[in-house]
Amino acid sequence: MSIAVVFGLIAFAGVFLFFLGISQMRRAAGGTEDFQARLAAYGVTTAGAQALPQSSGMRDTLNRLFQPAADRMGRGDAKKGKPSVAEQLQRADLKLRPSEYFMIQLGSGVVVGLIAYWRWGLVFALLFFVGYLAPGFYVKYRISQRLKKFNGQLGDTLTLLSNALKAGYSFAQAIDTVAKNAVAPIGDEFARAVREMNLGGSPDEALSNITRRIASADFDLVATAYSIHRTVGGNLAEILDNIAYTIRERVRIKGEIQTLTAQARASGTIITALPILLATFMFFVTPTYFQPMFGSIIGWILLAIGGFMIFIGNLIIRRIVAIEV
Repeated sequence: MSIAVVFGLIAFAGVFLFFLGISQMRRAAGGTEDFQARLAAYGVTTAGAQALPQSSGMRDTLNRLFQPAADRMGRGDAKKGKPSVAEQLQRADLKLRPSEYFMIQLGSGVVVGLIAYWRWGLVFALLFFVGYLAPGFYVKYRISQRLKKFNGQLGDTLTLLSNALKAGYSFAQAIDTVAKNAVAPIGDEFARAVREMNLGGSPDEALSNITRRIASADFDLVATAYSIHRTVGGNLAEILDNIAYTIRERVRIKGEIQTLTAQARASGTIITALPILLATFMFFVTPTYFQPMFGSIIGWILLAIGGFMIFIGNLIIRRIVAIEV
């Protein structure tokens, strides 16, 4: 085994163990920092109370080291509707600081860059950027899956909320009932809303915070309906039943659209992936076949044109099958 292989394996193991240790420290903290942040948001301090367990010195040192860079890289844009890194991690339900997420991005980029450098040389070390961006794709995937699951549970949750109101519960008690009976992720969000109300927040604020964390258009309708009800009054249980019916119909129609456009979406995926997979296969099987492409400027230009055309074709197909409900 060559020295380069040994070095690559050691680097990979070191990065893996490093971030595994960060994850274990995060679990050991037991959510203390999040709890203290929620108390501070409502003007409550822990002075004079029993000292809460603190995170390790190493973790704090790393946080101070990487936090300025994470702040610069992770700023959102409220005008363009772009969430910050902290908001994205919150929506993905990842218990990480922005600085820790930034360290994971750097570690992933270094590992991919070292592997590419060892296997293909200096030019392919630019795959560092692919490894750096990979955690971002994972976070977006988690956000989309969590949002999809949340919206799928919302119709039944609103029915449960409406039934609790019909049984004579207050709205706050109805939210507590949902938090105790619903499953994740909607059960976790409602449980957090209950904790916020117990700390002195209003139901309006609790629902608005859920909307901000989840970014669900369906739940935004619920929060808006409750806010209007508090102002003008009315039968809240009936309103929730109507919203639940609307959401169920929207989910049903979306399912039908997904079924009708499945063939077009599959065609777009195959057409996009086939040239890339075939080129990768040929590169490994017969490296000399691609030598003219990488050995001349014309080859690089043709590769860039091909990649651009693949991207445009995939974008057009996605726009065609993207039907808003």
